[in-house]
Amino acid sequence: MITIGLPPRFVLFPGRHHLLTRFQADYLGRLARSGDTTIVWAVTSANHDNTRRNPVPYHRREAAIERFSALTGLRSLVVPVFDTAPTDAFAEVTLKTIAVATGLDLTPADTVVACSTPAVAKLYERIGFPIAQVEADPELDAVPERPWDVLLRLASGDPAWRTLAHPATIDVFERYRLVEQVRSVVNDPLVGDEGGLTATRDYRTYVDAFTEAAERKWTAVRRHVQPGRIVDIGCGAGSVLELADREAALHESDLIGVEVARHLYQECVHKKAQGVFRNANVYFYQRNVLGGAIFADRSVDTTLTFALTHEIWSYGRQRESLLQFARRIHDHTVPGGVWINSDVCGPADRRRQVVLRLATEDGTNPPAPRHDLAELSEGEVRRYVGGLSTRARLDQFAVDFAFPFAYEVVDESAVRLELGSAMDYLTRKDYVDNWLSETREQFCGLGFDEWLELLAEAGFEVDPASAPLRNDWVIDNRIAPVATLTDTDGRPLDWPDTHLLGIARRPLTEEP
Repeated sequence: MITIGLPPRFVLFPGRHHLLTRFQADYLGRLARSGDTTIVWAVTSANHDNTRRNPVPYHRREAAIERFSALTGLRSLVVPVFDTAPTDAFAEVTLKTIAVATGLDLTPADTVVACSTPAVAKLYERIGFPIAQVEADPELDAVPERPWDVLLRLASGDPAWRTLAHPATIDVFERYRLVEQVRSVVNDPLVGDEGGLTATRDYRTYVDAFTEAAERKWTAVRRHVQPGRIVDIGCGAGSVLELADREAALHESDLIGVEVARHLYQECVHKKAQGVFRNANVYFYQRNVLGGAIFADRSVDTTLTFALTHEIWSYGRQRESLLQFARRIHDHTVPGGVWINSDVCGPADRRRQVVLRLATEDGTNPPAPRHDLAELSEGEVRRYVGGLSTRARLDQFAVDFAFPFAYEVVDESAVRLELGSAMDYLTRKDYVDNWLSETREQFCGLGFDEWLELLAEAGFEVDPASAPLRNDWVIDNRIAPVATLTDTDGRPLDWPDTHLLGIARRPLTEEP
């Protein structure tokens, strides 16, 4: 415990504060020693929630702190501090945020900083603030568990978290049903610390792509949409729901967007706040649909998924995860309701051996692919992969692709491989801006007939409007100029289907 002559006027306590502990109550009480001391809780990452690093939203954290203050008698001020890029001026930024929010100009003369993280404590110590080290205090008889460690106990199902957590946290977690939410988010195998599927995505690229493609997607599915409760899972930046919002026939429908990536979810919330949507019944949720049911059984009329199911296949347990997802959609669909799925698709005969001839003169042809791209910056990856010839990029793709495949070199420009592997490469080769993300995903895991089998197994009836499709623009502009496809005897082959439109309905009557 820091030694000071009089109780400080303020104790600045920066941190994420997802969980409060009994130890913190005792420590802060001894540090304050007076009802005249105010604890200033600087709640960092206040604009983040539903991520592994920040599983509890700010307003629930604030509620627990206020409850903590009422139970302990400690006078508190709670200030949200939005996440910023890493900076050595973190302490100054936090102090300025507090000044703007409260009018308090905290100084080393009247404030002690309570912080157990050495790197953060040094930032305050550098500008003159005395430090109380909380859980890291060397004068403690025993080392207490840090709040995050207690939260991990909760996530693992260890009941001991209740004996370590402060009653204020227990109360708020129970009243707002946060225990299961924390467990789901922290243990989610698909969601990273910041709420995205991968750490290497440039989400600005995805927002632009979603916006450009939204009208085409909506035009393709509009006639199959049933009014009522309409859910877009993996809604991206909400662009398709914007178009649904403009449909007079849907003006009394509920439009609901579900998105796992924090960056995209925040873009949806921003659009709603800016008045982009005219329908009052537009809602957005940041959820991972594989983490558990989101909607009650038989409660959704139309479910939309665009470019989502290949991600569930790729980041989950492939067919097992996709079947689980399909069954979950079936469960929440009303009898007679519809699931409309538009996504990439593997060729019908994806196991067939073919010869793929690729351009070698459109870039460099190093003697061997690199195995260290994960150690490079995004810009370095982009420049390196973007500078490779189409043939050399196949070798690099084979190294980075999360779904290994074999190929036999025929000559300097041609390889023999399965048709599905060939199309996985050809449909991905131009994604150099997000190369390390895109190579974690498989586009050709299932052919259209295999999709039909999966939908039937999940309990759906397939509408005759369902069909495999070929994106001729991609073929004509991206693939055909740099690649040719033949069978193993050298006979030219047509380019196969690349996408699917699936219209799956829950039967009106079902066997018990």
